[in-house]
Amino acid sequence: MKRLVLIAVLGLAGCGVDGPPERPAEEAPQTGVTISGDARIGVMTEL
Repeated sequence: MKRLVLIAVLGLAGCGVDGPPERPAEEAPQTGVTISGDARIGVMTEL
């Protein structure tokens, strides 16, 4: 009998009894880190 109660409690704990499911946020959270830059490759000649 104790096993049946334990299985029932664990089953209810995993089925969203705390409310309806919510979608994750659409935007990624801001981390405060920004990466930017400029790169050039080539040969320079004076004309």
